[in-house]
Amino acid sequence: MYLKTLHLRQFRNYLDQAVEFNAPKTILLGNNAQGKSNLLEAVELLSTLRSHRTSRDRDLIYTGTPSARVTAQLERDIGSIDLSFTLRLSSRRTVAINGETVRRQLDFLGILNMVQFSSLDLDLVRGGPEQRRNWVDSLLIQLEPVYAHILQQYNQVLRQRNALLKRSQEPGARSQESGRQELRVNQTPELETQPHAPHPTPHAQSPHDELALWDAQLAATGTRVIRRRARVLQRLAPLAQRWHREISGSTEELAINYAPNVALEQDEPGLIKQAFLAKIQERAIAEQYQNTTLVGPHRDEIEFTINQTSARQYGSQGQQRTLVLALKLAELKLIEEVIGEPPLLLLDDVLAELDLSRQNQLLETIQDRYQTLITTTHLGSFDAQWLYSSQIFSVKQGQLTAGT
Repeated sequence: MYLKTLHLRQFRNYLDQAVEFNAPKTILLGNNAQGKSNLLEAVELLSTLRSHRTSRDRDLIYTGTPSARVTAQLERDIGSIDLSFTLRLSSRRTVAINGETVRRQLDFLGILNMVQFSSLDLDLVRGGPEQRRNWVDSLLIQLEPVYAHILQQYNQVLRQRNALLKRSQEPGARSQESGRQELRVNQTPELETQPHAPHPTPHAQSPHDELALWDAQLAATGTRVIRRRARVLQRLAPLAQRWHREISGSTEELAINYAPNVALEQDEPGLIKQAFLAKIQERAIAEQYQNTTLVGPHRDEIEFTINQTSARQYGSQGQQRTLVLALKLAELKLIEEVIGEPPLLLLDDVLAELDLSRQNQLLETIQDRYQTLITTTHLGSFDAQWLYSSQIFSVKQGQLTAGT
């Protein structure tokens, strides 16, 4: 797939900027806070309807204006596709495909596929488990857009169950924030997909009976999340291991272990649901004491080990960066295998964070296979051949100028 044009209107610090891409690689050159990352963020939103930088649409709208609009023309094997989304201060966002407004935003996902690698991703290993869950969830949404709806359903059940646990506490007891443990997809405006899962009706039910109904829904929706996470990591792991072995010169062996909060001994929905409900019973007293749901995929962990040692606890900075680079290269390959076309690659200020050997590994892998948008503050990381085959824009205060 190839992104041919991009037009930003009142988006972030861009008042009105059109870009035409005419090379496999585009370098966005400029000082910090000029708008380089904002342009990549617009592409990210066209792909996933999510931003890793903010959860609020109003942050994306040019100051003093009521709305923002981003349009793009994408070339795929099936033909040319026009994509657009509009953000408004006073109402919900809308999206359109080939000029036709799409009622179900779920149908917008999976058209523009991309892998994004930013300096923030270097915290993927050393950060908390939520970052790793967000990472695998974002990948899944690209490979299987309906997963966005599955996450939304799970989070709705989780919210309601947490609310019930709080209502059931004794008066005056301290409560906790119900949404604290929700998966990150809830930071995105709700997808208009299909009718939501039916909610238990609270009237004429005891709190115990109502909780049992929420338990059943939590187990059902949570099982769908767990199974998909397990499957995608099973496919990604061998690809990441091969890349990691190559980058490290075969001196290190990477292992990726999915550690779900609910035991996953085999990929059988009925057995997973049983294990889910059994663990809920085990943690019932603790949940009542803490007034929050302690069982489910919102508490999953993904573990990385290098030579059988925890990369998070004991990996050097160089080892951790090698690991993240291997993960991103594996994402590129996996999306290409599943979709059948190479995805876009967005590199946001990441080359400066990699040493020369890792920079070369990344740039050699890209070549002209993946359309790549790169932000940088200087051109020192690129050799002459790379610069010759790249389109270069200077970015200053939300305006792009061709050349350096």
